[in-house]
Amino acid sequence: MNAGLVLSRIWKEIRRSRSITICGGILVFIAALAVLGPLISPHSYLTTDFDGRFIEPTLNNFHIFGTDDLGRDLFVRTLMGGQITLLVAVIASFVSLVIGVAYGAVAGYVGGHIDAIMMRAVDALYALPFIFLVILLMVVFERNFLLIFVAIGAINWLDMARIVRGQTISLKQREFVDAAKLIGVPAWRIIFRHITPNLLGVVIVYVTLTIPQAILVESFLSFLGLGVQEPQTSLGALVNGGVRQMEQAPWMLLIPAVLLAVVLLCFNFLGDGLRDVFDPRQEAK
Repeated sequence: MNAGLVLSRIWKEIRRSRSITICGGILVFIAALAVLGPLISPHSYLTTDFDGRFIEPTLNNFHIFGTDDLGRDLFVRTLMGGQITLLVAVIASFVSLVIGVAYGAVAGYVGGHIDAIMMRAVDALYALPFIFLVILLMVVFERNFLLIFVAIGAINWLDMARIVRGQTISLKQREFVDAAKLIGVPAWRIIFRHITPNLLGVVIVYVTLTIPQAILVESFLSFLGLGVQEPQTSLGALVNGGVRQMEQAPWMLLIPAVLLAVVLLCFNFLGDGLRDVFDPRQEAK
């Protein structure tokens, strides 16, 4: 099936889904606000004001989310944290997407002993504690900002590889693959030009479910102090700081926690909507 026709069908189905439209719109709004908000705010996320510590949310002086224990504007810091959290999640999911699709498609198409060896390697990695591996990478290679992307994405690809492998085994029996073989198309081209475009539905759905997982992992690492380091911040780091000050300044916990929950819920509803769009029964119509 031509990749252009696949993309055209996907777009038509997406426009019909209300949950995708609403949740996608909310996520786009949050992302745009996270990017543009710090640019229009009169405050910097680095500026401290010890005379303005623990100011409650107010329109006075544009502290609409209040200030933290160092007098920093929480509105700007929350938006900057949203930037980092979304960036980590998207890039980590992209890393897991590339590795998982390539690995699973090759294993499923080649089959035989190579498939068995490749999937036993996946089983071996499954047996290792996921969070432990991420924390180990963070400790061994220090708390590098870019390493967070790699550490989460490079371990989060296992489920993607299994799903893609199963779909590839089914697709390689289809007529268009047999026709490509008969005219002498190389195996690598069949995998990436003929089979992979037909995996878009499953892959897109699973990516939307992988992003919340990556957000939770990043938030967990930042909550433990192993993720994003000062002066940078993320929603997980802000929640960690809010927990320590929740009795004196509850807004420091509630505001980033609510934003984190909204982002996670939107991605989950988005994934559910996409799953309905790409339900196998749609293919039969």
